[in-house]
Amino acid sequence: MKDTRKYQGIFPAFYACYDDNGAISPERVRALAEYLIGKGVTGLYVGGSSGECIYHSVAERKLVLENVMAVAKGKITIIAHVACNNTADSRELAAHAESLGVDAIAAIPPIYFHLPPYGVAQYWNDISAAAPNTDFVIYNIPQLAGVALSSALLKEMLKNPRVIGVKNSSMPVQDIEMWRDEGAIVFNGPDEQLLSGLAAGAIGGIGGTYAVMPELYLAIFRLFGEGRIAEAREIQDACCHMIYKLCAGHGNMYAMIKAVLREMGGPDIGGVRAPLTQIQEEDLPLVKETAEKIQELVEKYR
Repeated sequence: MKDTRKYQGIFPAFYACYDDNGAISPERVRALAEYLIGKGVTGLYVGGSSGECIYHSVAERKLVLENVMAVAKGKITIIAHVACNNTADSRELAAHAESLGVDAIAAIPPIYFHLPPYGVAQYWNDISAAAPNTDFVIYNIPQLAGVALSSALLKEMLKNPRVIGVKNSSMPVQDIEMWRDEGAIVFNGPDEQLLSGLAAGAIGGIGGTYAVMPELYLAIFRLFGEGRIAEAREIQDACCHMIYKLCAGHGNMYAMIKAVLREMGGPDIGGVRAPLTQIQEEDLPLVKETAEKIQELVEKYR
């Protein structure tokens, strides 16, 4: 039985870090990694949706992971999302991630063309074979990928001994119960339901807003483990209200997050990549309000 204790906890989804010209900034990647390690997170999920992976080249994705690992290897658990919309590039990223010593790789299913389940399984197994000594995590995000994980497909994938679990970003909490029942470990994906996901049996959480308020999600995880559910629910509600604010700007949510992070004195990691919408002048009052509120919550619940 594989020891999965290193996957228990809070994994911020790592943001894309750009310089002032919109290119990947190795210095800013390292600064964000150091910042999050200092917050006490369990690990990082690198190269996923929050990392704007679909807008990056293979070379850029390698550059990001190399600089995260330069800071984080041996200190926290690293899961590298390696899926591209073709098998060859995905295998190249998988082999590269293994060469750097990541703890696990992860992959969404292929998007655009809807492959049959056996085609998705072949794609995932081909990627896994390129990193034969590394754990593999299925990334289930049907609302964006257009393909949903099923129990039958998960059973097929669990025949691969490297497959350990699912990053589940579908909204039904029931899915967590289903995947856990099949023998997989499950990471809760939707930030708005971390507490519910933990109650359903998730081993931890991977989230796109974790990095802008890690202290709050760490508190939810800690309080849940201590059985202090009412207190954890209060913080979860507060996190949800912050998420609603981050989604209320004209700029894309990640543009808002990066601006809030700067406003709170965190690392400057630039903006977002087109076609995502940059922060707008009209968003700045909301950025300031959200930053102040998050800081108040951190002081209250730390």
